[in-house]
Amino acid sequence: MSEPKLRRELGLLHAVMLGVGASIGAGAFVMLGQAAAMAGPAIIVVVLLGGVINLFTIFSFCELGAAMPEAGGEHLYIKVAYGGLPAFITGWFEWMSEMFYAVLMAVGSATMISYYIPVNIPITAIGIVLIFTLINVRGAKGSGTTAVVLGLTLLVILAIYVVSGLQHGFGADAFQPFMPKGVFGMLGATAYIFVIYLGSEDIVVAQGEIKEPGKTIPRALLLNAGLLIAIYGIIACVTVGMVPTEILGELSSPLAFVAEKTMGWVGAVLLTIAGLVAAMSSLNTAIMAQSRVVYSMSKDGYFPKVLSAVHRRFGTPHISVIVTSIFTLVFTAIGAIEFAAYAASFGFIIGYSLTNFALMKLRRTKPHLKRPFKAPLCPFTPIVGIVASLGLLPFMDPRVLALGAGLGVLALLAYYLSMVGHYRIRVAFGGMSLGIGVFAALLAYLIETGLLPLVTPPVLFYVLIFVSAVSILAGVLNVTTPTRNIF
Repeated sequence: MSEPKLRRELGLLHAVMLGVGASIGAGAFVMLGQAAAMAGPAIIVVVLLGGVINLFTIFSFCELGAAMPEAGGEHLYIKVAYGGLPAFITGWFEWMSEMFYAVLMAVGSATMISYYIPVNIPITAIGIVLIFTLINVRGAKGSGTTAVVLGLTLLVILAIYVVSGLQHGFGADAFQPFMPKGVFGMLGATAYIFVIYLGSEDIVVAQGEIKEPGKTIPRALLLNAGLLIAIYGIIACVTVGMVPTEILGELSSPLAFVAEKTMGWVGAVLLTIAGLVAAMSSLNTAIMAQSRVVYSMSKDGYFPKVLSAVHRRFGTPHISVIVTSIFTLVFTAIGAIEFAAYAASFGFIIGYSLTNFALMKLRRTKPHLKRPFKAPLCPFTPIVGIVASLGLLPFMDPRVLALGAGLGVLALLAYYLSMVGHYRIRVAFGGMSLGIGVFAALLAYLIETGLLPLVTPPVLFYVLIFVSAVSILAGVLNVTTPTRNIF
């Protein structure tokens, strides 16, 4: 009996809405105000700049996705180009990014619901994750249909927002001074808000379920990128035209505030609904994407083979969906929104950069690979994509880099354990001890700086420091012990 495979049931509209729904998440409704405070009215240029930076990597996604349309996305591209550790690290960060993005959307949805209905935020967020987990277990068709419905609903509400704002009119000096904090203010805002463009990654993660991938994947990616640039540009213009940027920076939901100004309480409720639709659409896509990454890595032997099992009736990697959702539920219960946002952003940028490197490598090593779409002006476009993406890191919160280093250590630990044999078990435990030690130190740092906002007793910080020191010492002793003395 043949092994069941993922079903190609997503058409062009499904794929485009998958990206739109994943991009216009709750973050766009909240982060726009803070970014506007950083850049001033130049936030309009900021969102366009972010879209252009995103577009350079989109060209690479188009070529690689059309040429290699199997499940896995960035992990698959790096595996073919470099193999081994680079492929594993790419898949690891891709999974972490999607998982933390799902956490962010789930908690964000519950928080918006709590504005009108007194609910327990963690329990409500967990319930939302469970609902979308069931949707994704049942199949890509149901998930894709959900993405279309949510995406179209969101676009209609945003269109109403824009029309009402334009009819209301802008203030005479709404865009003056245009760039009050200079170029560095704009770049800082670009780094902060870049995450709103990263739903395109979810299209390539789900490429194993897209019909006629050679044509549909490039079209969906380019349509999604262009649509997002237009939507964000118009929304930024309307929002800044209605409310001064210094006030926007103080608002938890700037779009709802503007809608209330132009349409009354009905507008505020409507934009809150839009925020919920956006967050749940992003959550749905993130749950789907992270399971496909784990599915692909399991097929490559990095994770247990059971995670690559496909449901014979639904044609989905149901075990991967359930297992990855369990991790999502754990972090959702903790509710560390800021931690989740930083982790998602860092992982996306790493994946973007490595994808561009893969494109250039495969152009040299596999010149005869069938490419239904070719990235224009290669290698110029991928080089610009790499420089522009990594160039955003210095403008991020320094704690992001510490968080990324910690996730990198965990990736190395997981790869190391997946590669060693039973005869090296003691060395494996040494590597595990090193990983635990470094992670405990990172966790202590995150708690002490407030990046991980947990209510913990003060003694926990010192316990983590002790665990870190002991684990690192044990790891060093195990790893440096000569092999001949072990066996």
